[in-house]
Amino acid sequence: MATPSVTLGIDLGTTSVKAALVEAAPGHPLGFAVLASCVRAARAEVAARSAATAPQAREQDVNRIIQALNECLAALPQQALRKVCGIGVSGQMHGVMFWKTGQGCEWIEGGAARVFQPRAVSQLVTWQDGRCSSEFLASLPQPESHLSVATGFGCATIFWLLKNSPEFLKSYDAAGTIHDYVVAMLCGLPRPQMSDQNAASWGYFNTRSQTWNVEILRASGFPVHLLPDIAQPTSVAGRTSQMWFEIPKGTQVGVALGDLQASVYSCMARRTDAVLNMSTSAQLVAAMPSGFQPAPTPDPAAPVAYFPYFDRTYLAVAASLNGGNVLATFVHMLAQWMADLGLEIEESTVYSCMIQVGAQQRDTCLTITPTVLGERHLPDQLASVTRISSSDLSLGHVTRALCRGIVQNLHSMLPFQQLKEWGVERVVASGSALSRNEVLKQEVQRAFPFPVSFGQEVDAAAGAALVMFQRNLNQKEP
Repeated sequence: MATPSVTLGIDLGTTSVKAALVEAAPGHPLGFAVLASCVRAARAEVAARSAATAPQAREQDVNRIIQALNECLAALPQQALRKVCGIGVSGQMHGVMFWKTGQGCEWIEGGAARVFQPRAVSQLVTWQDGRCSSEFLASLPQPESHLSVATGFGCATIFWLLKNSPEFLKSYDAAGTIHDYVVAMLCGLPRPQMSDQNAASWGYFNTRSQTWNVEILRASGFPVHLLPDIAQPTSVAGRTSQMWFEIPKGTQVGVALGDLQASVYSCMARRTDAVLNMSTSAQLVAAMPSGFQPAPTPDPAAPVAYFPYFDRTYLAVAASLNGGNVLATFVHMLAQWMADLGLEIEESTVYSCMIQVGAQQRDTCLTITPTVLGERHLPDQLASVTRISSSDLSLGHVTRALCRGIVQNLHSMLPFQQLKEWGVERVVASGSALSRNEVLKQEVQRAFPFPVSFGQEVDAAAGAALVMFQRNLNQKEP
């Protein structure tokens, strides 16, 4: 009897790292089942190394991210890892990190397992980074791409470093997203590979020709040698160069995927589904018809962007920078106010109480525009509170208004009417911010009068595994 094949999926998110083992399950309606999974908080936020970038800079410690990844692998059933025949990897898009070729990591015996540790690497500049002002972005060359360039995008960050820290860039000769780095280290790649999904998220990438805007970038002095090689998102980047925990040496590793695409792949059962994911940030996604091509030039003011998916198709994406992070900011503010008043209270307690009173307050006239982080198409917009009256100042009113504002902000970017025109028939809603917030769920149903399916987990780690799983399945078919 043949040993069931197992695929490992990894997602390197903004706040956590997740690993999932997917196993073929012929009797299951979907043909697969999640065998085991593990999540670990990354706790990777660190101060920027250059004081000139503060306070808008957002950077993470790569060592902490890899530590969380190793903890996830250690927590999975080791006997199942021995059966792994493929590894799919996804992660937070747009961000950039740098490393020295051949010196990016070292393999060590970590307790009972063989693991890799980062060596000659920079910090990860994340998608939340705000160092590129509107004025700076306006000074950059116009890309030959349908996508605008925004702060937090890899190429914009490199341009900023080129102007403000040129010596920093000279220290490294390779660059990629955090997930490109992991794939490169697992396989010992001499040059990083990047899928068109992640390349598009960096900016200055033409999705039609599948090429970087090399001439435009070179003319502006951009270090084009840092641009990764492009590969299709369903292709194999290489094979593991070492045994990793119990995963055999020589195991296939897929080219890293965008977490958005991997998440959508995990739950979009039909092309008539729209996917609403609300975790740290928020995304509303719909699949465009086969053959659709976006306009050739970017519209910086457009709230909807079209990102590569699989098989040269596109996803329409309204990606808001403001999701669960806004609620977290509000909770932190309340806890800080309490501390200033001499009362210590856990933020988790504040959150649960806040949701409870918000659910009891069914409506409010208070209006909150929650864009504390701005938006990519409106980078200078801040949050605001309007229609304030003395009768709407309870915590229940403010919580209801804040949750409504988060959903309405997303709806203003991609309205219900537009989804209906595209043939959307159902919204699949998920994400950590929604799963524990009844008020947000109610506001989603209010804003999008489709059937809304809650509880179907959007899982980028499982999605990354499924892409590799499906690839291996297709190769086995005659």
